[in-house]
Amino acid sequence: MNTLATDHQPVIDVHAHVLIPALQQAVAEGDPDGFAALQDLEVLRNGPESMATSGAMIKERWQQLTDLDRRLADMDAQGVDVQLVSPSPSHFYYFAGAELAMTLAKQANEAVRELVDRAPDRLNGLGLVPLQHPHLMVEALEHAVGECGLQGVEIGSFAGTPGDAERTTIELSDPRLEPFWSRAEELGALVFLHPFGCSLDERLDRFYLANTVSQPAENAVALSHLIFSGVLDRYPELQVLAAHGGGYLPTTIGRSDHAWKVRPEARRCAKPPSSYLQRIFFDSLVHNPRELTALIEAAGPSQVMLGSDYPFDMGSDHPVDEVHAAGLSDADASRILAGNAARLGITSAAALTARPTA
Repeated sequence: MNTLATDHQPVIDVHAHVLIPALQQAVAEGDPDGFAALQDLEVLRNGPESMATSGAMIKERWQQLTDLDRRLADMDAQGVDVQLVSPSPSHFYYFAGAELAMTLAKQANEAVRELVDRAPDRLNGLGLVPLQHPHLMVEALEHAVGECGLQGVEIGSFAGTPGDAERTTIELSDPRLEPFWSRAEELGALVFLHPFGCSLDERLDRFYLANTVSQPAENAVALSHLIFSGVLDRYPELQVLAAHGGGYLPTTIGRSDHAWKVRPEARRCAKPPSSYLQRIFFDSLVHNPRELTALIEAAGPSQVMLGSDYPFDMGSDHPVDEVHAAGLSDADASRILAGNAARLGITSAAALTARPTA
């Protein structure tokens, strides 16, 4: 373990990814038409220039995405003791039909578990659930947490309905997700909100707007669905972690509060939207010390945790240094690097195994 651990607690990166090539092969073989349509949609959304650049980036970072020894060496160089590893969001495959979707979720959960088992003192993991099939999400969640022993699951900001020509979306406020939120709360499972793709599609197909604008926009939309619909009122112990510092929402929350005050249709939640920022967790990946300070001011130092988006180019190669660059107090830096994750029970798989049972 690294000597950079804070207050004798490990430095924990809650936003790191793994690529699972076998999963892509399984979906390509299980639904070749759907997989081809997904690839076409990615070209539409990203544009040819970004697709080419992203392809080169993945090739360059393939070892980091797939090789454990390289991952551990990079963690050491960053001063990170433990990674909470989640599948690359490209593995969501929300077009898949019910049977294939459940197969893919379980395969992803097991692949993450296998990776964690190879370095249980340095890793823990998150699994997947089929957001496009709400009636299957509890089963997949229980498989990830109960059978595979993972910390929780990763979900996107929305999902399309398979076979729907009008591309109807499932938002996080959808009533069909209520059993999932309830079970996640009961299990103490972490739900990691990580957008992939944006319904603005070809409007963002140049200048890499498909990532730089869509990711923070999708975070803001998805979190707003959770807040305004009252999900966080109904499940007060639900643990939601938002990637990319929650996107545009935390630092522009005043408009949401104003709408809550003046618009009756915006008053489905019990309190002003800004009050729920102290209930949501955020990673530190905002790429700017002033924005990190603003996020901490909006949500509170108890709600932010270290995140790198390892190993993608839109992540951070020096996440610990970026936290320190914000000029935080020692206490706040300690919370973000270690304490908040520890408080949530996010730790290595080995540490979880070593805990005494009641």
